[in-house]
Amino acid sequence: MKRSSSKGEANDGVKGSIDWELRPGGMLVQKRQSLDSSSSPMIKIKVSHGSYHHELTVPAQSTFGHLKGVLATETGLEPKEQRLLFRGKEKEDEECLHMVGLKDMSKVVLLEDPASKEKKLEEMQKSEDILKAWEAISTVRTEVDKLHKKVVALETTVFGGTKIQDKEFSILTELLMLQLLKLDSIAADGEAKVQRRFEVRRVQRYVDTVDNLKARNCGAFSNGGNMNAVPVIWEAFESGVGSLKSPTSFPTSTVITKNWEHFE
Repeated sequence: MKRSSSKGEANDGVKGSIDWELRPGGMLVQKRQSLDSSSSPMIKIKVSHGSYHHELTVPAQSTFGHLKGVLATETGLEPKEQRLLFRGKEKEDEECLHMVGLKDMSKVVLLEDPASKEKKLEEMQKSEDILKAWEAISTVRTEVDKLHKKVVALETTVFGGTKIQDKEFSILTELLMLQLLKLDSIAADGEAKVQRRFEVRRVQRYVDTVDNLKARNCGAFSNGGNMNAVPVIWEAFESGVGSLKSPTSFPTSTVITKNWEHFE
């Protein structure tokens, strides 16, 4: 790459020292200057960002892209999220400050890119939705934990040989199904969706357990469709398995009648 330089005042009226360089294709352009503060004068720039104001000191020959990098540490906005306006016009990253007339104490307006701002709002909304989903799932999990204790208690009673009314099974099933409806109404994504699926399967297992206990309860205590005909007595064998047997017969000296005595 060939380079040429012109010192002093050029014929075009531009004062000072101007270095030129020849680009591929034969185009003669001004040589890009280093941003080293030792070789470039520093200028102070006022940047207005909404209700905030910043004063930055940068090399006079730096670009707007460099200025965005400095502003990123001040505002938290990435360079691609920034739009810089000088004298009412948006400036490109490769434009130099001194070439557009920006001097010491000049004012630049910083705007957040609308697309970037909208994306941030969507991410914030998504984060809020995820948090709400977690809270809703946690609430259901607490209720399911309580219902699980009732399922365990019911299981212990049935296997202990005690007759339970059918409505107890129905009530517990309805309460479990209510939690399924709550889980179904929760909009969840990602890990929250995984946790919701886990709770759904958990509730479904408890519903199946209650159905099995109800069937066992009805089957064990029914006798030809008339479960009140014969009292149920459990007899334990050495193997530990319970069995039904008829009630102990009355002594021969006992007389059974159907004459009832009324008490006042």
